[in-house]
Amino acid sequence: MTIIDAVHDAESRLLSLGIELPNVPRPIANFVPWQRHGDVIYLAGQVCEWNGSVVYRGKVGDVVDLETGRDGARICGLNLLAALREALGNDLNRVRSCIRVGGFVHCAPDFLQVPQVINGASDLFHAVFGPEIGAHARTAVGVAQLPQGASVEVDAIFAVA
Repeated sequence: MTIIDAVHDAESRLLSLGIELPNVPRPIANFVPWQRHGDVIYLAGQVCEWNGSVVYRGKVGDVVDLETGRDGARICGLNLLAALREALGNDLNRVRSCIRVGGFVHCAPDFLQVPQVINGASDLFHAVFGPEIGAHARTAVGVAQLPQGASVEVDAIFAVA
């Protein structure tokens, strides 16, 4: 399979994986969910909310365990895919590369598995876009607080056609 073939499988992969995308979260402050500049789409950070309700709140490594944090990052990724799909006129097959992912984990001071939490989003992008297009550079940072007390927030940058 060529990279071009893999690109055109994104929408069917969503279906075959049984993935349902949420509604695009609406910003709670003065920003937009996405911004396009040429062939690059910058996606605003999304917390682990599903259709308007934050699913996981609190510190990972304290009140939230690693697996729940990973699921929170996956939910962030689903929100990002919903915003990306909106930006692309409902066609994820126009994605050419996941360039970068930024992950933020609201965590206990001694929690050392921040990168493993953000794998929830990274693994989702690999599953939907395949290993060539879904591969990305990434930052994963532990933080003292996130909007609405969410456990995880993820942003991303994609190259598109």
